[in-house]
Amino acid sequence: MKTERKQFMKIKQKCILKNGTAREMLAEALGTFVMMSFGLGSVAQVVLGKKEYGQYLSINLSFGFGVTMGIHVAGGISGAHMNTSVSLTNCILGHLPWRKLPFYALGQFTGSFLAAALVYCVYYDALYDYCGGNLTVTGPYATAGIFSTYPAAYMTPGGGFLTEFVATGMLLLCILAINDKKNFAALDGTQALLVGILVIVIGMAMGMNTGYAINPARDLPPRIFTAIAGWGVEVFRAGNYWCWIPVVAPLAGSITGAFIYKLLIALHNQAVPDDVKCEDTKENPDIVMTGQYM
Repeated sequence: MKTERKQFMKIKQKCILKNGTAREMLAEALGTFVMMSFGLGSVAQVVLGKKEYGQYLSINLSFGFGVTMGIHVAGGISGAHMNTSVSLTNCILGHLPWRKLPFYALGQFTGSFLAAALVYCVYYDALYDYCGGNLTVTGPYATAGIFSTYPAAYMTPGGGFLTEFVATGMLLLCILAINDKKNFAALDGTQALLVGILVIVIGMAMGMNTGYAINPARDLPPRIFTAIAGWGVEVFRAGNYWCWIPVVAPLAGSITGAFIYKLLIALHNQAVPDDVKCEDTKENPDIVMTGQYM
């Protein structure tokens, strides 16, 4: 029995990854897979169930709490970015080495692609019952939108870019606030829930125009999957070649949102020397009392 246990421990030790970047990549892949499986699954249920098994709010909640679950899965290993925009912004801010960015992106894209494949398999029968085997991108029985975002019929490319830019900017701005220990940061252990709620709020407030991709890894890998799985290259042509906007706009918006928070809040919220703090308190005692009240 002891010999078998020793053999098992040896095999276990050989299976453990020693490379930290590889562990982080796998964590990003699994965290993104969990997030996207819940999110895309909710869209499939709403669309294929003809809104009898959920509404738009179901999608908001599923993506939001999918983010929360993904953070719990990967947060202790990689930080659970699950979003290429977040990873890029962390590199620019100096929180993530640039050499790790390709591996984070690869993990995120892989997890998202596999989640799209999983949802396709789970809802295969319902999908073909719904559309009769005619996989279309637009029209009354369009199903490509289950997997990737497409703009509303009234949207212009400029309006769509602005929507994704602003929504992702708000995402990064609020994520920085949630984790800013020098500000009123979230209580330890609640960050995952609050980031999930943040994604829910963004979907409820800014999701109508474009479907709030706010993440290149949320949109491009499932789009590639649908092109392979039968929807064809129309997934890239639809919406005046919409496919590039959910990739580029979130990257630009995330950097801008982080810059705004750093410029207007973090830059000025530095540690104050005790002697200056005492003088400020004498002149304006409300400074201390406000902090204590909050």
